[in-house]
Amino acid sequence: MRKLSALLLFAAFFLSATQVTAGSASGIITMDFDLSQHGTDKDVRLWIPYPVSSAYQDISNIRVSGDFAGSAVYTDAKYQTPMLYAWWPAGEKSRKLNLSFKAVRQEVIRRDFPQKEAAWDPADYRMWLEPTSLGPVDGPVKKLADSITNGKTSVLARARAIYDWTCENTYRDPATIGCGKGDVCKLLKNPGGKCTDIHSVFVALCRAAGVPAREIFGVRLGKKEVQDISSWQHCWAEFYLPGYGWVPVDPADVRKMMLKGNLKPDDPETKKLREYFWGGWDAYRVKLALGRDLILNPAQQGGPLNTFGYPYAEVGGEPLNFYDPASFSYIMTSKQVPLR
Repeated sequence: MRKLSALLLFAAFFLSATQVTAGSASGIITMDFDLSQHGTDKDVRLWIPYPVSSAYQDISNIRVSGDFAGSAVYTDAKYQTPMLYAWWPAGEKSRKLNLSFKAVRQEVIRRDFPQKEAAWDPADYRMWLEPTSLGPVDGPVKKLADSITNGKTSVLARARAIYDWTCENTYRDPATIGCGKGDVCKLLKNPGGKCTDIHSVFVALCRAAGVPAREIFGVRLGKKEVQDISSWQHCWAEFYLPGYGWVPVDPADVRKMMLKGNLKPDDPETKKLREYFWGGWDAYRVKLALGRDLILNPAQQGGPLNTFGYPYAEVGGEPLNFYDPASFSYIMTSKQVPLR
């Protein structure tokens, strides 16, 4: 019975991820913010990851409303991650903002790899080979990466070895707050976490092995007519294959589906998941941000952001806890709409 249930669960997931030849998904995402509960004697500033169109998603019908004193769309200086910035001066009793947009997202399948890798210069991808504050590429990380990729001479082979290792040696821990911090050194000692944790391990190991890689931060689209997605933030990853481009992976969703289906590593359903998320992403995700250790624009008074997977706000220069709905009140909803 367990095996049958797991198979049905996988089939439902896989069909929803690959429907419409593939796969397309669409929805209206609405984000409602209300920071009125904070004292009126301090100013309030709010930064929200801002959606833009790309090769795999089309963003349209963007609407911003509220009682803010001003708002604008900026990007950070390093990663060019877009963000909506709004502010309220001290003395304002109401501090509300609504952001809505339509997203049409495509399933991504990129596995038609060239037989021979092109020549490339790592200096051209230096930013995606560098360490971050929680993702070093030396010491134990480098030692492990070298062990995993021993004998692998190509970028593709090294990336695949690290992907397989990540699928086999990390696990999803439901007790992790939010998407996790992605503290790689801690995770190598205790490899349980959520999507940012698992993909931070993958990215750090790739970079240590000389494979350009990066995390992508966004939110999942709902599969029901109307769905609360306030806690549906997701992180996924990709690596760069010379002469081919960026290759999608999501070992965190492998581990999530294994947990949901009570799947063992050697189950046939697990193998299907691992093959799907090697070079594949389902359509139910909207990209919002890139980068680690971000300095926002305008710059925040708090320290660099480990990730910009969640909205960020400061009251009188003090950061709010974006994991805590009691202090940082926002609701995100997804409403299904026709693809066209």
